Amino acid sequence: MSPANTNPIALGSESLSVDHLLGIKDLTRADIDLIFRTADGFKEVLGRPIKKVPSLRDITIANLFFESSTRTRVSFELAEKRLSADVVNFSSSGSSVSKGETLIDTVNNILAMKVDMVVMRHPDPGAAMFLARHARARILNAGDGTHEHPTQALLDAYSIREKLGRVKGVKVLIVGDVLHSRVALSNIFCLQKLGSEVMLCGPRTLMPRHIRALGVRFEDDLDKALGWCDVANMLRIQLERQGGDGIASFPSLREYAMLYGLNLSRYRRIGKDVVVMHPGPINRGVEVSSEVADHANSIILDQVENGVAIRMAVLYLLAARIPRTAV
Repeated sequence: MSPANTNPIALGSESLSVDHLLGIKDLTRADIDLIFRTADGFKEVLGRPIKKVPSLRDITIANLFFESSTRTRVSFELAEKRLSADVVNFSSSGSSVSKGETLIDTVNNILAMKVDMVVMRHPDPGAAMFLARHARARILNAGDGTHEHPTQALLDAYSIREKLGRVKGVKVLIVGDVLHSRVALSNIFCLQKLGSEVMLCGPRTLMPRHIRALGVRFEDDLDKALGWCDVANMLRIQLERQGGDGIASFPSLREYAMLYGLNLSRYRRIGKDVVVMHPGPINRGVEVSSEVADHANSIILDQVENGVAIRMAVLYLLAARIPRTAV
């Protein structure tokens, strides 16, 4: 059965321009608008006493996580189950991958079980694109190395839209470990497509070498940057990508928190209401203090909630592009 026949949202003949979600770079502005409108409908569903719809009841989805994840994996799994899909979870720990099996062999074995869609997180940039070229299933990138994390960027922009009523013209500050962040790159692409102004802030050792090529502004003084922005997205320091303790990129976490952490006293000095975001998980006391993370202008928990609706929307729209003979 086609997902369109069990959709609680009237979309007419609209559909995504892509067969896979590999990165924000591949999406058009119309694609993003369609995802947001679809998410609006699914968010209404999530507010009902019965939160499950039969939209993907004939679809089988495999979650392939070759990197450890809790928030993203659980969010995808919940979105899939809310859509009534059959879900298969796979992690590389204790699997044939640890015994030397290649990525394509692992995926082909799973696809031989008649899986329709694959949600994959992988430590290597481009892994999702590689898979899309070799697999018949629809592929959804849940994060590939330091490359992209498209659904995180979509839910971030959606959360800004929900809080401020718009994304166009909003000044968004991205603070922290941009160099190692797939979230930052996807956010930059998404926000620019939607008409936001973007500024980066953080130690220069945590900035990409060709920062100007991204078409964004840079400010290494956090207080000045906060005075400019409407939204501050505080990135997690990715110690696991910096050799464990971050010493190669900055002297200490304490010094980082002093210069680039958002605590309550620094927030009060801004002199205006700035929306605070964080993709999670939060290192409290490093990127943001507990008082700021729990502040009335923080939408961190809204991001988590919106993540389910956005992922439901993306899954539904990609499933609608599966040939009916394959469903």
